Amino acid sequence: MSVQRSIAIIGAGPAGLFAAERLAAAGLAVTVYDRMASPARKFLFAGRGGLNLTHSEPLSQLLARYHSGGPALAAAITAFPPEALRQWAEGLGEATFTGTSGRIFPKSFKATPLLRAWLRRLEAAGVTFCMNHRWTGWTTAGALTFEAPGGKVQVKTPATLLALGGASWPRLGSDGGWQAILRAAGVPLTPLSPSNAGVAIHWSDALRLRHEGAPLKGVAFSIAGVTTRAEAVITRNGLEGGAIYALSAPLRAALANSAAVLTLDLRPDTSEPALAARLAAAKKGDSLANILRKQAGLAPAAIGLLREAGDMPREPAALAARIKALPLNIAALQGFERAISSAGGIPFDALDARLMLKDRPGVFVAGEMLDWDAPTGGYLLQACFSTAYAASEGIRTYGSETPIIV
Repeated sequence: MSVQRSIAIIGAGPAGLFAAERLAAAGLAVTVYDRMASPARKFLFAGRGGLNLTHSEPLSQLLARYHSGGPALAAAITAFPPEALRQWAEGLGEATFTGTSGRIFPKSFKATPLLRAWLRRLEAAGVTFCMNHRWTGWTTAGALTFEAPGGKVQVKTPATLLALGGASWPRLGSDGGWQAILRAAGVPLTPLSPSNAGVAIHWSDALRLRHEGAPLKGVAFSIAGVTTRAEAVITRNGLEGGAIYALSAPLRAALANSAAVLTLDLRPDTSEPALAARLAAAKKGDSLANILRKQAGLAPAAIGLLREAGDMPREPAALAARIKALPLNIAALQGFERAISSAGGIPFDALDARLMLKDRPGVFVAGEMLDWDAPTGGYLLQACFSTAYAASEGIRTYGSETPIIV
């Protein structure tokens, strides 16, 4: 067993790297462990779509995006808010801008330049990386255990930060394997479940062949009183896109009760009576497809979805009602392998205000391991950075109570 005087951070994603940066800046020695061969693989993957760092909306609105986790995250996000995250990125040479949706991106729209500058900063600060080290738990004496290329490793450290992520996109490093370790150690857990994921729908062969890949624009999607108007795409096995991701929480709740019906308003900017009047004004002899295209202004994919729901009424009022409230039966959320994030994890009541496990002194937690959920839009990375900020402050405070020798 090796005795390390440095802080151990397990997980080389955004939360782990940011905590390492802050602790090194505070003069503490830091070693980062990760089971992958290189750091921040999921962070780089997220950067393929522009790397949405955070969001510009007011703090009260931003916190509401975390659903029931908002109150628990409030202190961390208030201490390290979106503006602080922007300043951090700009300090690494990556200027940011606010898009029309309020989302905040680096001007380069890439994760690679930011990560390269970040890793150079960590190297200059003396942070040590131990890659290809898979964490397997603790010894009875409290030492961390790892499986590494050279065999089994035990490390005794004065404080540990767990930042292993959730369970989405497991091939990139976050596979949720830590759940078994913590469960065996008596740590309470909320089971992980996919979030910001597409939905499975049992399409007919006709719809799949004609409309796979077609976008759904200008459509309102609703379930359990929650409505969103972002874009979605028809896939071979269901629907994906921002509109569906934003409804992950109510969809998951509905599926837990064995029934989930997603309602589509295909013309949300037109009232039902006005739409019925337009349909009634169709020329005699027009086919139903032409009426839907000309009078209702529906795209072919939307017409395909109407047909998917069964025989369509021809009477204008009934047809307008179907267009304004088209039901789609959801079979399931897509699994972790395609989900952007995961919900569940370590509940906040198992932690103190410093994000330290109450029953395991010296072990702190940050990032997606914690039991919070949020849509895409910058909220995921913001919470990872903010909880890493809070946990690193907690480690420094813990160090003042239990001196950490560097």
